[in-house]
Amino acid sequence: MKYEQHDHVGLLRMEAGKANAMSPELIAGLDRLLDELKAARARAAVITGYDKYFSAGLALTEIIDFDRPRMKAFIDSFSRVMMRIFSLEIPVVAAINGHAIAGGCVLGLMADERLMAEREVKIGLNEVQIGIGLPPIVIEPLRLQVPPTSLVPIAIEGQLLTPHEALELKLVEKLMPENDLEGFALSRAKSLCAAPPMALAQVKRSLRGPVRERLERDLEKSDPWLDTWFSEEAQQRLRAAVAKLRG
Repeated sequence: MKYEQHDHVGLLRMEAGKANAMSPELIAGLDRLLDELKAARARAAVITGYDKYFSAGLALTEIIDFDRPRMKAFIDSFSRVMMRIFSLEIPVVAAINGHAIAGGCVLGLMADERLMAEREVKIGLNEVQIGIGLPPIVIEPLRLQVPPTSLVPIAIEGQLLTPHEALELKLVEKLMPENDLEGFALSRAKSLCAAPPMALAQVKRSLRGPVRERLERDLEKSDPWLDTWFSEEAQQRLRAAVAKLRG
């Protein structure tokens, strides 16, 4: 995990092991990067990954044996860090350089704009395909960020999308050649923070305020989601996926 300052823009680069899978360590590392962003008084932020991975989702091989209290603590921690990003009062650009599956897609949804590399990778919320639901930290930003007509393929069908399919559904705003993505994202972030910071902050608070209020009310109401995670069918599918990942 690395923080870089580019003029007024903070670049948060996730480099946390294979596929940037979201483990407790990655979530804690992302939290630290947000502390660095705040300390640097950056006026905009870019979030990206490494190689062909933005983030491939939850670290199933690490969390599959968590009992319910430990899993609740993990998903509540995940939700709080995502909420920190969603609540930033500066422009945030997600430079989705590679696979952004499940939790990786959720992270992208916290940004104001999503730019994606035009390469053979996938993005999407495939949770329903393995028998688990979507907690409030996913549902509320998703409603805000994509058109109502995109909710069925993204959330209910849980499709994993190519970059062009994601662009068509407006899950991402622009596709870029992979070698140009980071530079363009930094340039875009600089452009977005050109207005006076106080005015930008007020606009972001107003745009996201109703969603933030709902999230703050429901942030730790994870029991319905946990019920799906620990259901018999989901556990069978999750453990089959883990067995495949472990080879």
